[in-house]
Amino acid sequence: MEQRVSVITLGVADVGRAVDFYRALGWEPVPDGNDDVFFFAAGGLVVALWGREQLAEDSIVSDNGGWGGVTLAHNVRSPTDVDAVIEQARSAGARIGREPAATFWGGYSGVFVDPDGHPWEVAHNPGWTLEADGSVRIGA
Repeated sequence: MEQRVSVITLGVADVGRAVDFYRALGWEPVPDGNDDVFFFAAGGLVVALWGREQLAEDSIVSDNGGWGGVTLAHNVRSPTDVDAVIEQARSAGARIGREPAATFWGGYSGVFVDPDGHPWEVAHNPGWTLEADGSVRIGA
């Protein structure tokens, strides 16, 4: 297996509400004629929104409704960009889990939680390089 992730699918309670939320963040789904799953091109991978029940059935898991132990991250070029994205998420209806601040690891980050409970860290990591296409390069 190659060391990469191709698609992250978020199980959501209301697909229309979830699409509206991500559109308010400036994301646009790739048109494909589907109305039950939406795909967003996201810096070399795909983020999908699909009904939580359908995703659980397709993934052969029991959905107990709790947090799944996963936090998504969106890296940006500066601490000012962290502040701007957190404010954009707040305006779109996100709950702010952690206001932007300096971190113990030398960066700057904040956390918002989307309407379906998926936490997103918005971070500036001065030790990583954010390429022009939005991809992240770690290490030398």
